[in-house]
Amino acid sequence: MYSQLKKERESIRYQILAAEAVEPLARRMAEKYPDRFTFHPTTWAKFPDGTDNIEIGGFSNRKNLISGERVLFLGSFHSNDATLSQFQVMITLLQSFIGSLTVVLPFSPVGTMERVTQEGQVATAATYAHMFSSLPNCGRPTRLMVYDLHTLQNRFYLHGNAVASLHTAIPLLKEKIEENGINCVAFPDDGAAKRFSAMFQDMDLEIIVCGKTRGEGDSRTVTIQDGNAKGKKIVIVDDLVQTGGTLYETGKVLLDAGASSVNAFVTHGVFPNDSWERFNKGGDRACFDKFWVTNSIPTVTDKLPEKDGIFEVLDLLDLIVDDLDHYNSI
Repeated sequence: MYSQLKKERESIRYQILAAEAVEPLARRMAEKYPDRFTFHPTTWAKFPDGTDNIEIGGFSNRKNLISGERVLFLGSFHSNDATLSQFQVMITLLQSFIGSLTVVLPFSPVGTMERVTQEGQVATAATYAHMFSSLPNCGRPTRLMVYDLHTLQNRFYLHGNAVASLHTAIPLLKEKIEENGINCVAFPDDGAAKRFSAMFQDMDLEIIVCGKTRGEGDSRTVTIQDGNAKGKKIVIVDDLVQTGGTLYETGKVLLDAGASSVNAFVTHGVFPNDSWERFNKGGDRACFDKFWVTNSIPTVTDKLPEKDGIFEVLDLLDLIVDDLDHYNSI
């Protein structure tokens, strides 16, 4: 029964469209799994006044080639301009008589802005959720696939015509843990430990939980709150990194506590203003042997020097294909 269901799922075909930044991923997906995916390139142009001049793939000689089809849209919300353009495409697709729409948005850039702390501040996560929820209805809700969402409760902002399915890139890290003989997983704070620690229960690994303690004035110091780092080969796990100050402090504390080596893994390498350079060889935060990230933000990870540095980019392609057949992997 299960094998039959698995075969049926794997036989489902998708027509792929993609944002410009993730078009290489879409092409590779169609090339690797030609029986499941057909890629239609989209032209993301601008008129002289700066407004969008987009020609969506899947239409040829005035013929709609994707009507009635399952459509997979690979998105990349790396800028406000790119985000608005992609929403316009999604609206047009849903008005083109498609059978269903699945949006893969590996990184949700507004995941850290899920609430306000003062009047007048915009909770952008709620705004984007309203936009997704207001998409046209093609007969079934739009599925939004997201990886390691920073705050899981953001899924409840969606309503009406959009439903989130939450997934994780931790399976990619597990492969690296086994390949590199890592015997300990550390978390920079209790929040990360609650999110990810259960995902490693099937592995024989020590667990370390760190956290910040209050010092003089407004200072905060990272300390080990649970676990022993001495002699351990450690990987620090979190969902995303921006400037990486806490990640660096955690790495230094573990090394000072006697760790034999310290590595880092984050699903989303945001690294504003090329802050990754500080972690690479010769940088002032160069404390990691290896730094693993996924290609959830290709506009950033395409610039990482994998051949001459500590970074290694883990490919989400096969994970996305597998997760298409499931609705929750967290």
